[in-house]
Amino acid sequence: MTADAIRIRPATPKDLDTIVEFNLSLASETEGKALDRPVLRAGVEAALADASRAQYFLAEVDGEVVGQTMFTTEWSDWRNGTFWWIQSVYIAADHRGQGVFRALYGHIRELAKREPDVCGIRLYVDNDNHRAIKTYRRLGMELTDYLICEEFWPTTAES
Repeated sequence: MTADAIRIRPATPKDLDTIVEFNLSLASETEGKALDRPVLRAGVEAALADASRAQYFLAEVDGEVVGQTMFTTEWSDWRNGTFWWIQSVYIAADHRGQGVFRALYGHIRELAKREPDVCGIRLYVDNDNHRAIKTYRRLGMELTDYLICEEFWPTTAES
């Protein structure tokens, strides 16, 4: 597939169901997790309604949505700039290895480079997702020395 065959566009509220399904598949395939659909749906709705929370982008081939990603932002006082964090990367199984993520990443990268306060792009990836790591490295991303730590508080809907 050529890069010209892949169209990247911002997600709209009409894409809610597709994004929810992609995220359910993403969690299941990469981490063996079953997400709570109502919580996920509310989270995607919140992002689609407020771009300051997150922005989704979708990849289409022949009018069919075949991939997605989203970015959120993080202020870095060390760099006096903003990092864009790529998250919720999902490519439909029959379109993997065909440049769909490359197109999504390239689109977001170009948007980020136009913003004077953006100092870089980051993402996190499961240690065992070797295929994704290889893809990210081919795009010029480097593994860092950082590990991610968290303390998670489930919402009432998740308890």
